[in-house]
Amino acid sequence: MEVVGTMFFKENKLLIDKPRKRSTYQMIGGKVEYGETPLEAAIRECHEELGYKAIFYKNLFELVMEFDEIATSDGKTPIHFYVFKYNGDLQGELTTSEEIESFQWYNSKASSIVLSNTLKNEVIPYCLKNNLID
Repeated sequence: MEVVGTMFFKENKLLIDKPRKRSTYQMIGGKVEYGETPLEAAIRECHEELGYKAIFYKNLFELVMEFDEIATSDGKTPIHFYVFKYNGDLQGELTTSEEIESFQWYNSKASSIVLSNTLKNEVIPYCLKNNLID
């Protein structure tokens, strides 16, 4: 299974969201649907999870990471993860939905107990190594 995530930053903090069906925060993203490229999936997922009042531009998405892991949801499904970095400021307004309960701007001073394994093991270390978050 292929999955995408997008990193948005503001004031050296990473935007993460909490789905209503999960106990942890995750990246903005989700599954690549049949016939989609990873970039198309990332853009669709950003619209779905951030709401249509959030404003971002397709040409500012940059693929910065790819890795394989096992899905946290069932502990056995192999997934290939594409991570995009948004090279601009997220504009507009974030809107919660039936799927997304809340948003958080995360930095390393906050507790990592609320983070998904993908964030803890891959994304946050990448962000710290590249000085993207405090």
